[in-house]
Amino acid sequence: MPAIGTMSDPALRRHLLDTPTAMLLAEARGRRAGRGPARTTYSRKVFIPLTQLCADTCHYCTFAKAPRSVRAPFLLPEEVLEIARRGAGAGCKEALFTLGDAPERRYRAAREALAALGFSRTIDYLAHVAGLVLAETGLLPHINAGILSHDDFRQLRAVSASAGLMLESASSRLCERGGPHFGSPDKVPAVRLASIAAAGEARVPMTSGILIGIGETEDERIDALFALRDLHRSFGHLQEVIVQNFQPKSGTRMAGVAPPGDEDFYRAIATARIILDDDVSVQAPPNLNAGRLAALLDTGIDDWGGISPVTIDHVNPEAPWPQIEALAQVCEAAGRPLVERLTLYPPFASAPEEWLDAAMLPKVAPLSDSEGLARDTAWSPGTLLPAPGSPVRPLGTATVLRSNNLDPILGRAARGEELAETEIVALFTSRGADAEAVVAAADALRATVKGDTVTYVVNRNINYTNICTYSCGFCAFSKTSTRAGTRDKPYVLADEVVAARAVEAWEAGATEVCLQGGIHPSYTGDTYAGILAAVKRACPDMHVHAFSPLEISSGAATLGVSVNDYLRRLRDAGLGSLPGTAAEILDDEVRAQICPDKLTTQQWLDVIRAAHEAGLPTTATIMFGHLDQPKHWARHLTAIRRLQLDTGGFTEFVPLPFVHMEAPLFRRGRARKGPTWRETILMHAVSRLVLHGAIASIQCSWVKLGIDGAAACLGAGVNDLGGVLMNESISRAAGAAHGQEISVDDLGAAATAAGRTLRRRTTLYRLIDGPEARTPEKIQ
Repeated sequence: MPAIGTMSDPALRRHLLDTPTAMLLAEARGRRAGRGPARTTYSRKVFIPLTQLCADTCHYCTFAKAPRSVRAPFLLPEEVLEIARRGAGAGCKEALFTLGDAPERRYRAAREALAALGFSRTIDYLAHVAGLVLAETGLLPHINAGILSHDDFRQLRAVSASAGLMLESASSRLCERGGPHFGSPDKVPAVRLASIAAAGEARVPMTSGILIGIGETEDERIDALFALRDLHRSFGHLQEVIVQNFQPKSGTRMAGVAPPGDEDFYRAIATARIILDDDVSVQAPPNLNAGRLAALLDTGIDDWGGISPVTIDHVNPEAPWPQIEALAQVCEAAGRPLVERLTLYPPFASAPEEWLDAAMLPKVAPLSDSEGLARDTAWSPGTLLPAPGSPVRPLGTATVLRSNNLDPILGRAARGEELAETEIVALFTSRGADAEAVVAAADALRATVKGDTVTYVVNRNINYTNICTYSCGFCAFSKTSTRAGTRDKPYVLADEVVAARAVEAWEAGATEVCLQGGIHPSYTGDTYAGILAAVKRACPDMHVHAFSPLEISSGAATLGVSVNDYLRRLRDAGLGSLPGTAAEILDDEVRAQICPDKLTTQQWLDVIRAAHEAGLPTTATIMFGHLDQPKHWARHLTAIRRLQLDTGGFTEFVPLPFVHMEAPLFRRGRARKGPTWRETILMHAVSRLVLHGAIASIQCSWVKLGIDGAAACLGAGVNDLGGVLMNESISRAAGAAHGQEISVDDLGAAATAAGRTLRRRTTLYRLIDGPEARTPEKIQ
C-alpha cells in the first residue's frame, strides 16, 4: 500500500472506508506519534455566553433560545467582566465567547438591546466587551460568533487571539426539509466554508470541526475533513479540528435520535487524524465522553479543548467538565501527559507577528512558555515567589509512570556522546515522568563526576560603568536609551574606585573580583588594561576574572590589534580568566532579535577560542527565557560542547534565566516572563547531560533563582552555587529581588537541604580551606 501522503484523494477515501477499525486507529496513533512530543493539551477557559439569541434554528440545539426564554438579550459589560474576573482568579487564560449567529437579523428584541448599548451589530458589541476583558483581566478572548466576513475577522483580531466556527458537515443534504439544518441558512456548508476561508485571509488562527451522528454518512464525514484540510493548505490557519459526537437533548426535534456508536465515533476521529496535515491538532470533547476518555486517547486525539473550572458548558449544560486533575491522571497513564496550552496553539504563538494583531502581542507573550504553551506556574526568575521545587523533587511533582522513549538518548548522554539537535530538544520538551527521568539522569551524572560536594567562591562583582553603546533588548543595566531599565542612573567608576573596591573584597576574604561593564563610547583597549592594572597594583594576588568577549573584541578594535594579541597583553598584565557572558543565545536567528548589533555567534566563539589558546580559562553561559525556543538552546549547548572538546578552556557552564521585569523587550510586550520553573530545572539538567565528558561543573544563579530555587537545582545536576558576589547589580537593574550578595551560611543551608557538603573553591575550581585560599593560581 502506498504511503498516505502519496495517495490521491479517491485512493485515500477508499482506504479509509475499507480499513478495519483497529487498523485505522493504529494508523492514526502512528500519525500522531510523528507530530512531536507525547502530550495531550487543553486550554483552561471561562465560558462567556454573550447572547443565546440566534438567527438559526438547528434541531438538536438547546443553546439558542427565543427572547421570551432569556433574562436579557445580551450580557451587560459588567456581567461579562464579572465572569471573566472569576476565570482569571481560577487561573484561566482563555475567555471563550460563544453566541448565536447575528440575532439582530431575526429578533427586534436583539436590535433594541443593541441600540440601548450603543451598537447596531452584535459583532461590534462583541468587539467592545472582548476588548474590556482583554484589558482588565488579561484573558485571551476566543471568538465563536458564527458566520463572519473578512472585515469582521479583522475587527475582532484586534481584541482576540483566535476564533472558531464548526463546519459540522459538508453535506447540503442535511439542510433539506426534514434535515437537522433545515431553517438554518448559516449552516449551509458553502457559507460556512466561505467564512472559514475569510478567517484565513484575515490571518486569524481558527478552530473548526465536524459533528457526527446527525444523519451524515461516513463518506460525507470524509468530504468535510477533505474540505477543512484543503482550506488549511490554502491559508495555514486551522489550529485544530474537533470531532464532536452528537448528543440528543430533551426538548429538541432530535431528542429521539440515537447518538453515534463507539465504533463510528472512533473511526471518525482516526479518519480526521489521517486526513489532516500534521500541524493541525485533533480534539474530542471530554465532557461528552466521560466514560471513554482512555479509549479516546487511543484514537489519535492530541487535545481535549477548553475546560473550565468556573463555568458550565452552556452549549451542553447537561455534561459537566471533567476535573482537570482526574483528566491528568488518565493522560499520564496513557503516557501522554496533560499540558495546558493557550487558546492560541504553539505554532501560532511562536509566530506572533504573522498571526496576532500588534495590540495582542503584549497579552500573549507573558502567558507563554518557550514552546508557545501556557506557563505552568506563576513563578518567574527574579521574583520573590517561592520556588515550586526542592532538591528532593526539583520539578515539584511525584510521578511514577513514564515512557521509555528517552532512554536511548539518556544512555548516549551518560556515555559522553554528542547528542543530535532533535535529541536535545526532546529532553527539553519532556513533561511529567519523562522530565523527571531527565532530571534524575542528570543528577546521577553529577554524583558520578563531582560527588556530593557543592562548591562556591568568595568574590565581588564590580560593574565599572553602566553606560553602553549597545541597546540589547534584554538588558536593563545599560543606560544608553530611554527604552532601558529605570533603577539606576548612568555612572562611571574611576580606576581608583575600582581598585578600592577590590581591596575591600580582599580584606573581606575574597579571592576573586569579577569586572564587567557596558561598552562605553569613550573606552578603548587601554581603558580596560588600565582598570586591570589598577586592581593588580592594589591586590597583586587577587584573581581577576574580567571582560566579556564583547569588551575584548571592542577593546582590540579600538587599538587596531588582533583579539589574540590583545588577550596576550591582558594575560601578561595579570588577567586570570574571562567571564563567558555576552553569549546570550548562540544562534543568530535569536541574536538578530535581542542584540542585533552585538557579536555574532561565530565572533563570540572565536574570541573565546582565542582566550583559551592564550591560556585564559573562561566560563560559558546561556541567557534563556525571552524569545528563544528549545531548538536554540540545543544549538547553543552543542556549540559550547564542540569548542570545549577542542580547547578544554571552559571551567563551568552557567544557565542564566532571563529576568523580565525591567527588560526593554518585555516592557515592549515582546518577551516572555523568563523561563518557567520546568524549563529552568531542565536547562540545568540537560546542560549536565549534553556537556557530560566536556564540562564537569554546572553552576546555578542564586541571584536569578533565589536561594530556595538554587537549592532545588542542586537536585538537577548542579554542583556549584557560584559566588557570594558582593554588589551584583546587573540582575538587580533588571528587576531581580534576591539582593546583591549572600552569606556563606545561606549557601551552606542550600547544600544541606540537598544532603550535600559545601566547600569553598577558587575561580579555577581548586578546593581550598583557610590560608590556602590566598595562594595565587597560575594560568595554565
